[in-house]
Amino acid sequence: MKLTYIFHSGFLLETERCFLVFDYWMDPSGAMSHALASSKPIYVFSSHFHEDHFTRKIFSWKRQKENITYILSKDIQKRRRAEKGDADVWIAKGGTWQDDNITVTATGSNDSGVSWIVETDGKRIFHAGDLCNWYARFLSEENVPQSIVSDEFGQVNPLAEEKMFLGELKDIRKITDSFDLVMFPVDGRIGNGYTLGARQFIDRFKVKMFVPMHFVMSGFESAWRMEPFCTEKGIAFWSIKEEGESLLVV
Repeated sequence: MKLTYIFHSGFLLETERCFLVFDYWMDPSGAMSHALASSKPIYVFSSHFHEDHFTRKIFSWKRQKENITYILSKDIQKRRRAEKGDADVWIAKGGTWQDDNITVTATGSNDSGVSWIVETDGKRIFHAGDLCNWYARFLSEENVPQSIVSDEFGQVNPLAEEKMFLGELKDIRKITDSFDLVMFPVDGRIGNGYTLGARQFIDRFKVKMFVPMHFVMSGFESAWRMEPFCTEKGIAFWSIKEEGESLLVV
């Protein structure tokens, strides 16, 4: 399989039979042009309604491509970001869908929408969406505050948020404990301990290849901080350096 980093949490995965597009937002390098020109079918995934994970621009691809399937989280429709007829598949946590090329399971998120398990060509792939331990910096304090005020999310309880995150991982383990490829947030904006969520994930799952995402505001090198933790567990790590970069995933 060939994995291409598009931008932020957006990736393009090419298999022998199809393309998978995850959480497209922007495409500075024009990575999508190859897929749209190909005769292979394209499956487009959007994990939730946030503007950095979903844009209506994806629907313009219908004019260029007949064999394209849109698989979207139901919260996108609920938030009126798209209409019912825009997607081929609307799905929430616990939902499944399959055709001759792929099998999809929507797993949970401790933020909005879903995360994804996709099986294709004998490989099991995970894209986390916004599933992460977002308040890790507060968990290292001697007395963890029961309530903090976040500019983005309002009043939150870091311990309760972590419990929710770990609960989602527990639910995923009920489905599977191993992945060939994982795309997961490693976002330096979280602050001290920003790799914690990713480390908690690889502590609980067997992972062959780990790919960081959601680091656009903190920079490529910030995401590489996760590499030593992966190396320690024998997990291959992709130190992405630029948009449009590709990697062969065995």
